[in-house]
Amino acid sequence: MKQEDLKILQLGKFYPIRGGVEKVMYDLMLGLSARKVDCDMLCALDKGDSRIIPLNEHARLIGSPSWAKIAATMISPAMILTLRKISRNYSVIHVHHPDPMACLALYCSGYKGKVVLHWHSDIQKQKMLLRFYKPLQNWLLKRADKIVGTTPVYLQESPYLKEVQEKTVCLPIGVEAMKPSPEAVESILQRYQGKNIVFSLGRLVTYKGYRYLIEAARYLDDRYVILIGGTGELKDELENETATLGVQDKVKLLGRISDEDLPAYYGACKVFCLSSIQKTEAFGIVQIEAMSCSKPLIATRIPQSGVSWVNAHGESGLNVAPENARELAEAIQTLTHDENTYRKYAENAGKRFQNLFTQKKMIDQCLKIYESL
Repeated sequence: MKQEDLKILQLGKFYPIRGGVEKVMYDLMLGLSARKVDCDMLCALDKGDSRIIPLNEHARLIGSPSWAKIAATMISPAMILTLRKISRNYSVIHVHHPDPMACLALYCSGYKGKVVLHWHSDIQKQKMLLRFYKPLQNWLLKRADKIVGTTPVYLQESPYLKEVQEKTVCLPIGVEAMKPSPEAVESILQRYQGKNIVFSLGRLVTYKGYRYLIEAARYLDDRYVILIGGTGELKDELENETATLGVQDKVKLLGRISDEDLPAYYGACKVFCLSSIQKTEAFGIVQIEAMSCSKPLIATRIPQSGVSWVNAHGESGLNVAPENARELAEAIQTLTHDENTYRKYAENAGKRFQNLFTQKKMIDQCLKIYESL
């Protein structure tokens, strides 16, 4: 399929953007449309009536109203009706999984064209939902012309992809490099003067493993401070944990960090730490955002997850066992022990970002996948 014949629909999840799946959809739409490829995005709206938001001459965001959110799925019958009306206008529908609503809409659409299935992760938590959804998921796996995964590890290890390996292709997530303002970075460094800043970012939920990162502060001396950005249901519990362990001076829960302020935290930190403990963390976009600022990473070896592939052990950083506070602390100390070691990891992190995880590379590879259909 030639580029001039492409008319793409990104299908799935919801708007506004809150997580990695929606961000990838949105970035693909903007990146492809910047190259004059027509690319729209159909998703469920968090609130409000249906609307179309023109983004440029080649991209529109088509939002469908939702009735409710159940088991992390937006219930939007309007998405089914909308896709039935518009599906014939597209040469490729690029559906982002996991999203049962998007899959159901595609099933009911009568669409006969090419389908790319973007397998961001297996359904992990909603076991009851999966029991009902599995026949539809199996249909989607058979229906897809190509199945895209964000890391080779996840493609190989997912039990649901064992029978469809011949259709799989790896498309690592790519982002625009963070551009911290020197003044904003200096402001944060002054606030934590003389400290090695260990930064982490994400929702305050169980699978992020923040209790182990907080516990790691017990094994670090006063030269270190751990800054955790994000909000979530475990906020009070984690604050209590810092008090119980007596590490209030070494751990700060920052709450939500605005998009405007975020680059400065990446720029100010010495290392970035992703302490996640479950396969729900399939990739960790925050890792490549930190790499774009040449920051060494500490991540975890989660079985069957792509997290430890993104962070190449011994190259861009170190990977440790999940749920192990002492290993997290030792890795932080190893990376910051001397300037030569630190510089080597920092340079390698920046190179790995440029080689694998730029937004340009993601768009280039995505276009090749479409053109191969």
